[in-house]
Amino acid sequence: MSLYLTELTPVGPIDDFLATVQVAVAQAGGEFIEAQVTADHGQVFVILEGSSPDVYRTSFSHVGIDVTSVDQVRLVGADLEEVKRTRPTSGYLVEWDIPAGITMDAYLARKKEKSPLYAQVPETTFQRTYVREDMVKCLCFYEAPDEAAVVRARDVVSTPIDRLHRLDSRDSS
Repeated sequence: MSLYLTELTPVGPIDDFLATVQVAVAQAGGEFIEAQVTADHGQVFVILEGSSPDVYRTSFSHVGIDVTSVDQVRLVGADLEEVKRTRPTSGYLVEWDIPAGITMDAYLARKKEKSPLYAQVPETTFQRTYVREDMVKCLCFYEAPDEAAVVRARDVVSTPIDRLHRLDSRDSS
């Protein structure tokens, strides 16, 4: 089984939309891992586990959810079973569009080297990252008191921010 990311634009009340997503994932034979919703409810980042991205595109389409992509991702910095068990909420999401030429091995080596530097920003906790297997981008989740703390944490590890989202504090399961 592989992990997949799909980014969705919600339609209607967010709780109803998330319930529809969970039903579509289950009907496709997959497992809903988590959904993180931007604070303005304008975007939903869904992580699911399954065997084929095409199955999800079809299943989402059948319940009226427009899907532009379902991309395979790798979880870094957290244990999948722990994420499944705790369904962690996060305060902030950073999207980083990975520059061309960076391989997964180079990314992972850099992450391992730089992660201890987060200790210099103790008010911010790095939680986990989902890296697209095609190396187009990654999603990094943080718990922090404010956006400025997330920016300081990213500065400490010398990694840019392409988009920074404050997340809804609802349970992500």
